Amino acid sequence: MAVNIRLARAGAKKKPFYRLVAADQRAPRDGRYLEKLGTFNPMNKEIALEKERIQYWLDQGATTSDRVNRLLVAQGFAVEPFKYVPKAKAVAAESASEA
Repeated sequence: MAVNIRLARAGAKKKPFYRLVAADQRAPRDGRYLEKLGTFNPMNKEIALEKERIQYWLDQGATTSDRVNRLLVAQGFAVEPFKYVPKAKAVAAESASEA
């Protein structure tokens, strides 16, 4: 099971509020998650993180979304962001490197 650390949206219409969650990558954005790791309020830029649990999931091999990566770097974490490479491009890159 691949785990992503990503944002799950909550809050009312036009008043976003996000939870930082560790979730299976197959789960829907606002659906089931493994653990809540913090909150982010973009309206007033408040960030609350459970740093020990975030570090635990990163040590277990969890990847972060681009936005979460930026938030964590701003809070002092040094993490590698998840880079999505479409399958067609990955196959083309492999065949080019072999030739």
